Amino acid sequence: QVQLVESGGGLVQAGGSLRLSCAASGLTLSSFGMGWFRQAPGKEREFVAGIRWTGISTYYADFVKGRFTISRDNAKNTVYLQMNNLKPEDSAVYYCGASKSGAPPRNYYDINYWGKGTLVTVSS
Repeated sequence: QVQLVESGGGLVQAGGSLRLSCAASGLTLSSFGMGWFRQAPGKEREFVAGIRWTGISTYYADFVKGRFTISRDNAKNTVYLQMNNLKPEDSAVYYCGASKSGAPPRNYYDINYWGKGTLVTVSS
């Protein structure tokens, strides 16, 4: 059974940092493109960051460029999202997703497997 499990969310003050992790079981992430998406209450799920299966190419939504960094450790079957200088508008449930294409996903329909999400709340 394929599972992606996110962790690392929580409550943080504006300007603070969090590191999200996405651990996989039932599949080997090394051949998958991986992405982080987020969904705030009343809003659609939106792309945050993506990384190619090689780890060489990364892509970010404009609103997180310079603040968030996506990385992966294929040996640990885990993908990370380092979030710095967090803002209240970053508050959302963060989901990781795996794309069989191996390319960095940028849209929700690129995703073949989703995690259940981890909640990030940034207080002002």
